[in-house]
Formats: sequence, C-alpha cells, structure tokens
Amino acid sequence: MRVMREFFTVDQRRLSFLDFGGTGLPLLAFHGHYHEASVFAPLARALAPRWRVIALDQRGHGESGRARSYHRAGYVADIAAFHRHLGFGPVAVLGHSLGGVNAYQYAARHAGRVIALVVEDVGAVVDADWSLAARLPRRARSRRELVAAIGPTAPYLECSFRRSDDGWGFSFDIDHTVLSHKALTGDHWSDWESVTCPTLLIRGTDSVVLAQDHAREMVARRAGQARLVEIPAGHVVQYDAPDAFAAAVRTFLSQLPAP
Repeated sequence: MRVMREFFTVDQRRLSFLDFGGTGLPLLAFHGHYHEASVFAPLARALAPRWRVIALDQRGHGESGRARSYHRAGYVADIAAFHRHLGFGPVAVLGHSLGGVNAYQYAARHAGRVIALVVEDVGAVVDADWSLAARLPRRARSRRELVAAIGPTAPYLECSFRRSDDGWGFSFDIDHTVLSHKALTGDHWSDWESVTCPTLLIRGTDSVVLAQDHAREMVARRAGQARLVEIPAGHVVQYDAPDAFAAAVRTFLSQLPAP
C-alpha cells in the first residue's frame, strides 16, 4: 500500500489523516485514546483491496492540533468535517474505544451519511479510566527509558511515541488526554439506540472496559440491526488478535447490500 498523510483545517485547527490507498470502498476509522491513525495499518492491509481505509488523527492526537475542548460535540463535528473534506457519499465507519463512541454518535446524528458501523470494545455507558494517563512519564531521555517507564503497556502505545529535542514522549498531550477521558464519561444510550445502520460490536473476552452483559444489552436494544462478536483479547482487540479482528470486520462488511 502507498500510504498518504494529508491535512485539512477545521475552525483554524489543523487535522491530519492517513489514507491507506487503493480503489476500494471507503471505510473511515477512528482510534482510541493514546493511539493515532497509524494503528489501523494492519487492518487496512487485511481489508484491501475491497476496502480503502482512511483514518483520522483525532483532535489532540497524532499530527492533529490540540483543541480547547474535548467534549462530545467537538469530536463528532470533526468527523463530519473529515467526511465532507473527503467528498464521499455515505460510508462505513469504524471506531475503537473513544473512536467507537465518536463513530456511533456520528452515525446517530448523521444517519444518512453512514451505511455501516463497527464499534470495537466500548459501551453505551462509559466510565472512562484515565489512571494510565496519570502514570505516564512526561519525558524520557531515550526510547528505551520510555518503554521501561511505561512497562507492559508500552507495546499498545508504541505508535504514539515521538522523539523531540528534549527527549522522548508521545504524540498526544497527557493533560489533554485526561480532559478527553472525563468528557467521554457518561450515558450515551440515546445515541446508540438512534443508530439505524447495520452494526457490528466487537468485544474482547478479557476486556476491562466492556462487560459481556452490557455488550449483550447493547445488541438486544437494537435487535435485528446489531450483532456481537467476542474475540479472545483484551480491550485493544485489533492489537491482541489482529487476524480474528480483521476477519470479523471483513465478514460483516461483506454481508452489506451492494452499494
């Protein structure tokens, strides 16, 4: 794949995205906290050439600019601007964690713009945990030192590592990440229940974020529209079980009506 990084401006703030290329049908992808668009590279390879993955660095993440607010409306407005910038008609959307809530809220509030929805390991009620952000080092003298300071979680954050003049850190701002977690917390049932397109909910069986009972209730409340797939993995299913995750997404997308 020939991956292209591009930029566009929303309210004088620059947003970045990665277009993984190809001539397939567009799938817009939205990462979770601590991640960025590059996390979707394995999925993009697995879905090509049928699907062309285009992933946004959401506000405050990756190469996108910081924001004054990380409230729900701002994230959803960024997705709407991203979609308009690309110039596509209705598309499939996929999101993990933070990006999953953003994706289903966009699908709920812009129903005619979304033909299918994939949500990875996040619920309709969110009690966000920002304890990881509070433990992260602000700077490390070397990449090795950064990895050692983070511990077992380091592989999940690796895509966001950045080197600067004063050492190693992250492509996200830790304080902004805490604000974003706080703004994500809440009851979002009304948005989840308002989604009308076919929906796949993917849960990691070892997830500490999405409980099985809650996932089953989400599907039950949208009977006939949503289905649940559970994969042996933790919260970041696409990292822990990339092949199974891609297979679940591919199967779901293949069953959509022809565009």
